[in-house]
Parts: sequence; structure tokens; C-alpha cells
Amino acid sequence: MRLIDTLRDWARRLKTDVIAVWLAARDPQTPRGVRMLALTVAAYALSPIDLIPDFIPVLGYLDDLVLVPLGLWLVIGLIPPAQMALFRDRAQAIALRPTSRGAAIAIVVIWLAVAVGLGWWGLQKWR
Repeated sequence: MRLIDTLRDWARRLKTDVIAVWLAARDPQTPRGVRMLALTVAAYALSPIDLIPDFIPVLGYLDDLVLVPLGLWLVIGLIPPAQMALFRDRAQAIALRPTSRGAAIAIVVIWLAVAVGLGWWGLQKWR
């Protein structure tokens, strides 16, 4: 198997695991602490806004290549294997659905609203 095929397979599994972790975050059977961690990891992985912007050479992609897989590994390790298998099955079905640009725009608008709100609050606080 060629390296590019191996990387594509890894990326597909990573995408499925992100969706599975998002499903785990919404499942009431998942313990509360694990749900909060799962929600944080899934939100970061699915968000178009990164901790380190991608235009910064090397470091920009480092968070995507290290932080997301480590966060997934941690959350997956905290979820019982049988439950995680169910989340992965549901995630594979979801991954086959078409994508929505509207949802991507909504996420960007939410992040911008939070950033503007925090900026406004900060200006008011320190004036």
C-alpha cells in the first residue's frame, strides 16, 4: 500500500472518530466528565478556527496532526469499547451523508459572535 493511501485511510478513520466522539458527547449514557471532554475535542476538531492558524509554517498543522488525535485517543480510551463501537457505526453512516455549507457558515458566525462578545466585554471591563 502506498503512503498516500495509508494517509487517506488514517484521515477517514480520524473523521469517523471525530463524529463518533461528537455522538458520545450527546449521549446521556456517557459519563458527564467524558461528555464534556468529548464535546471539547469534537468542537475543536470540527471548528474551522484553530489554536494555531494553518498559515504559520509547520506549527499551523501541528495542532491538527497532534492535538486532535491525542484528544480523540483520550476520549476514546474513556468510553467503554462496546459503546464506542456503536458510536463508530453511527458515525460511519453520518459520514456518508452530504456536507452542509450552511452548517459551516453557522459555526463561523457563532465563533465570530463569541469573539466579538468577549472583545466587547473586555473593552467594557478595562475602560
